[in-house]
Amino acid sequence: MKVSISSKIVEGPWGGGNLFIKNLSQYLKLNGVDVVHDLFSKDIDVILLIDPRKDSFATVYGHKEIINYQKYINNDVLVVQRFNECDQRKNTRGLNEFLKTANECSDVNIFVSNWLLEVFKKEGLQNKQNKVIMTGAQQNIFNSDGYKKWDKESKIKAVTHHWGDNVNKGFEIYSLLDKLLDTKYSDLLEFTYVGNIPKEFKFKNTNYIPPTHGKELAQILKNNHFYITASKNEPSGNHHIEAAQCGLPILYLDSGGIPEFCDGFGISFNEENFQEKLDEMINKYYFFETKMVDYPFNSDLMCKEYLDEFYRILKIKKKLINNRVHNRKTEFVQNKYLFLIKLNSLKLVNKNIYFSKIYMLMKRLILKIKSTMLGL
Repeated sequence: MKVSISSKIVEGPWGGGNLFIKNLSQYLKLNGVDVVHDLFSKDIDVILLIDPRKDSFATVYGHKEIINYQKYINNDVLVVQRFNECDQRKNTRGLNEFLKTANECSDVNIFVSNWLLEVFKKEGLQNKQNKVIMTGAQQNIFNSDGYKKWDKESKIKAVTHHWGDNVNKGFEIYSLLDKLLDTKYSDLLEFTYVGNIPKEFKFKNTNYIPPTHGKELAQILKNNHFYITASKNEPSGNHHIEAAQCGLPILYLDSGGIPEFCDGFGISFNEENFQEKLDEMINKYYFFETKMVDYPFNSDLMCKEYLDEFYRILKIKKKLINNRVHNRKTEFVQNKYLFLIKLNSLKLVNKNIYFSKIYMLMKRLILKIKSTMLGL
């Protein structure tokens, strides 16, 4: 089997989506699957569309390129679109509509949570085969080896970490907690924030650590006792999963898809009762700490579900192809020769490491300029 993933792997700390691509690529290769991140081959069996937005640095190709690949090169390829984003997450506009438009190229959809599936169902996503596959983190990195329980004599330590710096990541709650550390919690609680923060945002009483990843991040998590996530409308996220796999009970905002990953392994809160639930977590810490050994989500289980799904859809390929909407939107279909010229030009760039690096540097620069001009 040959699988093409529409986004490339970015080395270093780059958010949960990047970790998903890295983990899935490694797992598929270990299980004999040929994994590529382009549309250069004529024998691709399955395309996994991660993020069709061209303004994403990791995106290699989008839905338009897939439609043209199907039309001019390989009409038998099956397309799976993974939904991991929505307007609700960052208070944006137009993303949901764009993802629904991109969905025209897809045969099957995979959602990272039931909450996200319901979001798009309510917004009129086409009736296709939909499946929910829960996210997981690498067990060989994020595990409870070296995690030490709170001894009740020293301060109890809470931690959170985010790659994104959008205010919806929970900064209202983190700011509140930072202020509370000046009051009754000063001798009881210590809080650490790892990752990016909004511009001009500053902590006073919180330990701040810049973005990190892998084993270094896992060790930081294990140096703490419980985890806090106040992220709003998060479809899935990786941060709370990584912490739970390290043995930390979760104090989580009842929002988005996160409760699906945390139910039974911590305490939920809302914006009105945060302090009350924080006290409850401290009081019930040992009760939840013993439950973390049974936390069920990890990347191997997640990746196995993806591989099983790829094999399943290949068995019903004819049925899926027959169910396709054959009249593609004309604006998505490019002139055959222009498409082939563009594809072969990218192929030449990719073959030359020097040109490939220049291409990616130029793309990053363009996106940075665009982001600055839009004030993002």
